[in-house]
Amino acid sequence: MITNVNEGKIIMNEKNLSSISDSEWEVMRIVWTLGETHTNQILKELQAKRDWSDSTIKTLIRRLVQKGWLTAKHEGRRYIYTATVSQTDMMYNEAKALLSRMCDMHKGEVILKLLKDSPISKGDLMKMQEEISQKEKTAPDTVPCNCLKTGSTIC
Repeated sequence: MITNVNEGKIIMNEKNLSSISDSEWEVMRIVWTLGETHTNQILKELQAKRDWSDSTIKTLIRRLVQKGWLTAKHEGRRYIYTATVSQTDMMYNEAKALLSRMCDMHKGEVILKLLKDSPISKGDLMKMQEEISQKEKTAPDTVPCNCLKTGSTIC
């Protein structure tokens, strides 16, 4: 599942993400936001958002530790949890896995719709514009459909 560990952070591959449930994502989002955090803080934050019992949340935390997504450090009478992978890396791999199942011909349309529907900062928009300018230099006029083995251009 984990391909490599570098300075305490997991270097991911596309298969890693399949083992993260939606509920586990909720726990990870809390840990990413808080950084190093303890069980009671995770419980407090999640129970403010969800109607989950302490035992449910503790089970999710335990699974994330077992899967290697969180580290647990015993400190006094409590555990301190830290994410082993960045939120951006997890989000990228999730999006990449989803796009890999789609027709190449239509990925641009999907990305454009995501851009329209997503809150994005001016700084990120500037970075996107720079990336688009670079990509435009080598982009083909059309992207062929990859749904059929024969390489049809109509999808």
